[in-house]
Amino acid sequence: MPVDKGVTLDPARTREQILRVAGEVLYEQGLDGIGVAGLCARAGVSKETLYRHFGSKDGLVRAVLEARSDRIARWLREAAEGAGPEPAAQLAAVFDALARWYEEPGFRGCAIMNAAAQHHEGSAPAVAARHMDRHLDLLSGIAIRAGAADPGTLARQFLLLMEGAAVVADHHGVAGTGEQARRAALTLLHAATARRDT
Repeated sequence: MPVDKGVTLDPARTREQILRVAGEVLYEQGLDGIGVAGLCARAGVSKETLYRHFGSKDGLVRAVLEARSDRIARWLREAAEGAGPEPAAQLAAVFDALARWYEEPGFRGCAIMNAAAQHHEGSAPAVAARHMDRHLDLLSGIAIRAGAADPGTLARQFLLLMEGAAVVADHHGVAGTGEQARRAALTLLHAATARRDT
């Protein structure tokens, strides 16, 4: 795409623009909802520019999903840390943050998990696996601080609630799904720590 004479290109800004637009398209339409030409048109860049930054459409998808995973991991970690030192409060804060997200207009589930479900090959499944590992790290830390006898299993149960609630909120649209997941997670935490104390 031609650039006006005297205009200086900022590669970092161009890359961020492509990522932002591709992230919006991915969430709205899925991996196959738009081709490279359509992405370039929406981002206002040439195919050459897109390929120079990302190598391929799969490279772009990987970058979009990794950036989204980074944001989500940071957001949930900050929610937990902001709740103070008590594990139950940290867990509640994580599920409260998710519940607010589920209620947002235009919520379409987790873009990372949606992409992995849509394509079982390429970069999406690998990014999704790493994304869930990041959730497990956060949830395991909470389970360990709570003194659960088997924090790994408890963290996986929390993850099942988290991912299941996102799917139900997206496809079933029942109000209060996030709150129900929160209550279930706290019940699991209480049961795991009560067994430890008996």
